[in-house]
Amino acid sequence: MKKIILVRHGRAEDQGYEFSDFQRSLTPKGKSISALMANKLKEIEKNPGLLITSPAFRALETALIFAEGFGIRAEDLVLDSNLYYHMDLRYLRKLLLKLGDDINTITLFGHNPSFTHIAGELSREGCDMMPKTGIAGISFKAEKWVDVKEGSGKMEYFLKPEKSL
Repeated sequence: MKKIILVRHGRAEDQGYEFSDFQRSLTPKGKSISALMANKLKEIEKNPGLLITSPAFRALETALIFAEGFGIRAEDLVLDSNLYYHMDLRYLRKLLLKLGDDINTITLFGHNPSFTHIAGELSREGCDMMPKTGIAGISFKAEKWVDVKEGSGKMEYFLKPEKSL
């Protein structure tokens, strides 16, 4: 069985003139909610698998908080700029095909609207809009990543911060 976990980044600072969208950091509340949601995920998943994150600072910060919660070293995170610039189902398919089939679970950290669309396209159940620090866990009856197809996944959980606090 293969599993994809999508985590939308936490609440970030408003964009200002002094820094770009890419450089925005999590707010203090965004950091604390991310830590709480990492703990919620840990109650469900013992191992989040390979962690792959957008390099945008708010997504990277979120990924680092989750990694710490799971005892994963920061240097084991994989940065993928396409999660910021070009994330869609077509790119996800390319990403999956690069993975070895010995990896059964991946956790992606990124942005909307792409994460909401991808979760909706992968799962038979569809997906509501992913809130900040929302988590969607989608499983597939597949032994190989090549067999993960649109509409073939089952939404195992959809965690929202307001329902978890």
